[in-house]
Amino acid sequence: MKTAIVVSTPGAKFEAVAIKGAISDGMAKMAKLGYDGVELAVRDPVMVDPKEITSLANRLNLGIPALGTGQAYGEEGLSFTDPDESLRRRAVERILAQTELAEKLNAMVIIGLIRGTIAEGVSKDQAMAWLDEALTECARAAADRGVALVLEPLNRYETVLLNTISESAELIERIGQDNVGLLIDTFHMNIEEPSMEGSIRAAARMIMHVHVADSNRWAPGAGHIDFRSIVKTLKDVGYDGYISVEAMPKPSADELAVASLKHLKGILAEVG
Repeated sequence: MKTAIVVSTPGAKFEAVAIKGAISDGMAKMAKLGYDGVELAVRDPVMVDPKEITSLANRLNLGIPALGTGQAYGEEGLSFTDPDESLRRRAVERILAQTELAEKLNAMVIIGLIRGTIAEGVSKDQAMAWLDEALTECARAAADRGVALVLEPLNRYETVLLNTISESAELIERIGQDNVGLLIDTFHMNIEEPSMEGSIRAAARMIMHVHVADSNRWAPGAGHIDFRSIVKTLKDVGYDGYISVEAMPKPSADELAVASLKHLKGILAEVG
């Protein structure tokens, strides 16, 4: 398994993205610390130059495992389940653009908050129908580009749609696209899963990417989650991808990055 951390484009408002500012600066700093890769949180693909990022990543020997897309929801209100058809369409178009960028960067595209929630006056069945339709369209387009989409279960305080790994796995089965998998996040799992290890084992074949933050959404090691047990379970089920830090910049962004890497590298060295 390899380590990564989320690096965002300037001006991001999402609190759990700690490394903000010029992407090039963030990438260089994380490479110097010893991270294997950086996950890029990009609100709109027009904001970045894929050739520049690819060149820099190659020079720094950094992988780019995934593109985060939640800022399009948090800052522009775009979602697959908005009652406004024009906003639903814009959300789909934004993810289609993200898949174009992901193809150039050899990355996956995360479907997190952009899936939306259940708005007032909308039934759960209707919201799920919109979500199914949008995700299917995006998955087919992504497949044509050789890009995977990873669906992230989120806790009940952020959305009422797809809170658990099992709910998300059911949707993936229903969509029936081989390029759609799961992104599991320890912060959300700690709230929603009866057994984090049990849920990992149950959904092992679908897991394509992993986010980590501790129970308080600080760096791994700053709360009560047993990351050694989580990493060992991931190893046991054959996961060999990235473990990507998405946590709040506490006490500071630099301290978060250093503490997270130290904790994770120690566990990875122990678990093997």
